Amino acid sequence: MKVSSYIFVQIKSMYKKCWFFTLFIYLISVSAFSQIKKDISNADSIKTSPKLVIGLVIDQMRWDYLYRYKNLYGKTGFVRLLQNGFSCENTLIKHIPTYTAVGHTGIFSGSVPAIHGIIGNNWFDKKNNKLVYCTGDSTVTGVGSDNENGKMSPRNLLADEVGDELRLSNNFSSKVIGISLKDRSAILSAGQSANAAYWFDEKTGKFISSSYYMKNLPKWVEQFNNEKKPDRYKQQTWFTKLPLDKYTLSSNDNVDFESHFPGEKTNTFPHQLDLDTIEKYEAFMTSPFGNSFTLDFAKSVIENENLGQSNFTDFLAVSLSSTDYIGHLFGPNSVEIEDTYIRLDEDIASFIDYLDAKLGRNNYLIMLTSDHGVAHNSGFLESHQLYGKNFSTKELFQQLNEFIAVNFGIKNGIQRIENFQIYLSDSIISSNSFDLIVKAVVKKVESNAYVSSAFELKKINQTIIADHLKSLVSNSYCENRSGDIQIVPKPAYYNAGKKISTHGLWNPYDSHIPLIWFGWKIKSGKTYRELHMSDIAPTLSSFLNIQMPNGCVGMPIQELF
Repeated sequence: MKVSSYIFVQIKSMYKKCWFFTLFIYLISVSAFSQIKKDISNADSIKTSPKLVIGLVIDQMRWDYLYRYKNLYGKTGFVRLLQNGFSCENTLIKHIPTYTAVGHTGIFSGSVPAIHGIIGNNWFDKKNNKLVYCTGDSTVTGVGSDNENGKMSPRNLLADEVGDELRLSNNFSSKVIGISLKDRSAILSAGQSANAAYWFDEKTGKFISSSYYMKNLPKWVEQFNNEKKPDRYKQQTWFTKLPLDKYTLSSNDNVDFESHFPGEKTNTFPHQLDLDTIEKYEAFMTSPFGNSFTLDFAKSVIENENLGQSNFTDFLAVSLSSTDYIGHLFGPNSVEIEDTYIRLDEDIASFIDYLDAKLGRNNYLIMLTSDHGVAHNSGFLESHQLYGKNFSTKELFQQLNEFIAVNFGIKNGIQRIENFQIYLSDSIISSNSFDLIVKAVVKKVESNAYVSSAFELKKINQTIIADHLKSLVSNSYCENRSGDIQIVPKPAYYNAGKKISTHGLWNPYDSHIPLIWFGWKIKSGKTYRELHMSDIAPTLSSFLNIQMPNGCVGMPIQELF
């Protein structure tokens, strides 16, 4: 009896333990299932790839504009991007010259001029003795335009871009579109297989394209053009957004080292936009309203092309050009530039709000950067006892031809100076005295006060210059497109008139660019590690789980992953 009672007690104890164990397993299973449901729900809200990628390029935006005007920005534009996005604070351009065409190509190809072939906005074709425009194409016709502004395509581009690889990844199901006031910015951001690129025809005031992309403009583009928004913007007078005495981060409004709109007699506010000039929309494009108009069109593209509405990621490259036009005319220390960025901040805030409402915060990815910066105007520098002057390659061209004619008896020995490179004539290249002439020309170039160094491009590896510069020059040399002798100006010297600001060199003021990531899967943060423009495309490719562009030399930005 005692034995049976003992067995009963043991069985009862085992039963209780089993029951508690079963209950424990059940509760864990419920909890785990609940977590799985949450994970699935989160996976639904944050897809494996964004519905839409926006490549937003602000032409001629120096990195320091993010912080110089920060206290004047609102909370939902640049500040929101900086606070809620990821900023790469030390992003540099690794090519020269730092021009629009080269920059846009570098951003979206992850490559350098030596590979992608776009060595400048223009370059000299020695074989045909003519200047080549980066996107000029006589084999196509304008669509929406019957003038030369429509004869454009990406055929001079020798490597593909992120948009091309995105379309290749899904049998061309993704839509890829580029837009800008500038043809080269729209075309060289979208790539070779884009569905469309649209740019502004300053002669007609309309967005146009070319037969490379389409036979006719879509009806919605025609409708957008028929609204004649540029004409309505032109009726406005550009007043400062704030009282003039609030612009304490700029020079005085009336300084003699700023230029002015054609037709205006002064360079001071207010600015009249409806001016009687050959290019009737020139003043409009050189105002903040050109950026507003471009973002108006960007919203129309998204709406009418149903971007971000399919099972495949779409890509829209938007380049804002008016910042560049204004910067050239008035300079980076002008009231005009300060006012432009205050207004641009509002435009960007409005655009982000639109994307939030249209697609949802977790469904789009913005990459904001610039194609290059800009140098301080020499007049501005001199007024503050800072080193720097302007120079003229036209004067150098004349000087060298006279020197070669006198010393070697060869007329027109220099064919062209373009992109800070000297193109020698066939007479010099075929001469038995080639090496002697080149050495003499290099020495003559270096005798100018504004020149840091000069050297034969094909002998770059034998040239004693800083490793950083040697890398930049090597990255930018393209056989059959580049010149024969490279010119490296001293810091703070630039090739433009005293009342014009410009860019094009390796120095930080031209090559240090903003880079902010915002939206889909982006956590807030910063990195001060040195990164390069060529890292942008492979980072986008990694986000999209696609192959890098075929000429890519950059690396994904690890901190974002």
